[in-house]
Amino acid sequence: MTAWIVAVLAVSSAPQASPGLRAEALSGPPTAVPQSSVLVRADRMIDGRGALLEPGAVLVDGERIVAVGPEAEAAEAGRVLYLGDATLLPGLIDLHTHLTDAVGVHWEDVLVTTTPGQAALHGAANALTTLRAGFTTVRDMGATWPYTDVDLRDVIDAGVLPGPRMQVAGNYVSATGGAGDARQFSVYVDVPVVRNLADGVDQVRAAVRTNHKHGADFTKILATGAVLSRGLPPGAQQYSAEELAVAVEETSRWGRFVAAHAHGTEGIKAAIRAGVRTVDHGSMLDDEALRMLAESDFTYYVPTLYVGVIVPRDGVALGVPEAQIRRSTEMMRYRNASFRRALAAGLVIGFGTDAGVFEHGHNAREFQVRVENGQSEMDAITSATSVSAMIMGWEDEVGALEAGKFADVIAVPGNPLDEIAALERVFWVMKGGKVYRDDR
Repeated sequence: MTAWIVAVLAVSSAPQASPGLRAEALSGPPTAVPQSSVLVRADRMIDGRGALLEPGAVLVDGERIVAVGPEAEAAEAGRVLYLGDATLLPGLIDLHTHLTDAVGVHWEDVLVTTTPGQAALHGAANALTTLRAGFTTVRDMGATWPYTDVDLRDVIDAGVLPGPRMQVAGNYVSATGGAGDARQFSVYVDVPVVRNLADGVDQVRAAVRTNHKHGADFTKILATGAVLSRGLPPGAQQYSAEELAVAVEETSRWGRFVAAHAHGTEGIKAAIRAGVRTVDHGSMLDDEALRMLAESDFTYYVPTLYVGVIVPRDGVALGVPEAQIRRSTEMMRYRNASFRRALAAGLVIGFGTDAGVFEHGHNAREFQVRVENGQSEMDAITSATSVSAMIMGWEDEVGALEAGKFADVIAVPGNPLDEIAALERVFWVMKGGKVYRDDR
């Protein structure tokens, strides 16, 4: 039995609720909590909305937070846990992950070298790694083997395996020859179970409906070419305005959002006009795109900067073809500049990483790149907590240390406002009131 299976079995004995109406917030005054409650204390706390409290205190009962700060300190708790010179934070949120499949197998090779079962098993291991790294909520941006992410979400929600809370794409929507065309093998070979390509308005409409029928939480559509793809260049627009609009129209009928993979300028602007929820990557923002994002009260920018650092450096070891490493090296110049311009424009910025291209559990390395490019430490943390929760539509459940929200709490040594890399050294993780990591 492998080490990760042992770890899974050790922490998967109790079911957990998933966000939404399936779980109810506790009621009653904080001082009326039962003796089963636990008070988690540390020298400081960042609440996820931009406030630093010293000392930090979070009172938990069951799967929910009952009180924080002085109110938590004043309450009668059944147990007190002091974590020392550390900072408590809400569980972190990553809006752009790929939990299934093995890191090091390039996604364009997955369909002819792996199986859906392998993807599911790797997903289980990667989910635990991600959770232990302090990311208690993720948005998974599409599996190469369709719907393995749906299954992963469902077994986590059922308490069968430990992992972060998940929103999943199920099966991304791509044009033939475009960024998401994983069928990169001989025309004489077929993988009949994989049908993610949609060309034209009617096919896009059908693809969106099919994905949500099979359990997707949102639609991922490839609006432009990609960096890590043999297909259309990343700066080129892949889908027409009409195709993007119908994807949003159909997804909206399900009461859900669209996430648009978009590097190139015209594709970014077409996606914003169509009404997508997020522009992921957003590598080539011009003045008009920045203005459109600033004026929108619905669409948000989710850059992924660390992947542009790691692929040029370690792409060969990660299984990335040389031509795509060169694409990544060139695109990073645009990504960083766009990020700095977005900061100057005062945009609300979500937090994504593209984990899965690189090792899971390294998601927090994104913080350092953002701070180096001008984002304040507190704003970077807020981006990965309350801001990303709002973007997902889960702001009532996660993203801040507040009474009534899920007890998703992590601890890092010292103060990440002094050294943002402290977020790479998470030593204590609670999700839904249950501790999944305790390295004290």
